[in-house]
Amino acid sequence: MTARTEAAPQAARWRAMAGAPVLLAALVLAVLWHIAVGARQIPLAEVVAALTRPDPALFDHVVIRDLRLPRAVYAVTVGASLSVAGALMQGVTRNPLAEPGLLGLMAGASFAVVIWVALSGQTGGGMMPLVAAVGALGGATLVWGIASAAPGGAQPLSLILAGAAVTAFLGAIVTLAHLLDEQTFQSLRVWLNGTLSGRSWEVFLWSSPWFAAGLALSLLLARQVTALAMGDEVATGLGVDVARIKLLALGAVVALTAASVALAGPLGFVGLVIPHVVRLFAGSDCRVIVPLSALTGAIYLVVVDILARVVLAPLEIATGLVTALVGGPVFLWLVRARL
Repeated sequence: MTARTEAAPQAARWRAMAGAPVLLAALVLAVLWHIAVGARQIPLAEVVAALTRPDPALFDHVVIRDLRLPRAVYAVTVGASLSVAGALMQGVTRNPLAEPGLLGLMAGASFAVVIWVALSGQTGGGMMPLVAAVGALGGATLVWGIASAAPGGAQPLSLILAGAAVTAFLGAIVTLAHLLDEQTFQSLRVWLNGTLSGRSWEVFLWSSPWFAAGLALSLLLARQVTALAMGDEVATGLGVDVARIKLLALGAVVALTAASVALAGPLGFVGLVIPHVVRLFAGSDCRVIVPLSALTGAIYLVVVDILARVVLAPLEIATGLVTALVGGPVFLWLVRARL
């Protein structure tokens, strides 16, 4: 390898990291915009005042602190988590189409939560992230097992087909559960489309350790995932314990997906779109892709949630429908370009 080829990734990494403050500033502006818009428009100056010098006697300040700020926090957290999960999956599997929604994790998590709510009658509490994690792991295992049994093994196309089959099957069971228990369906109908509205701080607080653990582990694994992206043999030659890193990466992805589904329901294609956007200007180094995916994904979901609230105002579109409308064409383009 020449000095020039070694310098190119280094230069790309420095350029990408120099853009991090810009992304952070854009995220702050997006959050302020998110809080300002709604059924009642609130001036940005009033938003800043409510966040820095809250006055409980002012109605706008109460609305901002109790309703709009939590939703903005949910958007930032879920957007960052799903984007990082997608980046990690794509790096570990070397599959450009890998993301929680396409490979069965989101369907498994949603299925587990619906069945648990139907049996327990609880729609909150600390069990939701744990139940979602078990479901996500089960969905991923089922997809991998089906794809591995196909001719040629677990290739990108077989994984996507297995993911589609598992998602459809689990979705049919969820629909059947709704028919048998209409009360559960009413309480989860909006959530199953993916939404950031109507969630409580309780669910977020119970999910926070899962978010924190998944994001921290993803950042710690980024260097080894970069080596894995070059192939298992190369990674082993560089001293990477391939089996251990893949297991830890799976744990991080499951934690991030489970917490996101518990909080916001299934939001598809976020983990597919954002890592590819980041690679356009950041290269292929996961040490850069992971943190920048977190920032970019947070901005993306905040903006998407704004669109969901204002496009058909005063009606509100489920956030998951907007992510599907944006991510669907990107998925089709990737299928055509990469398979």
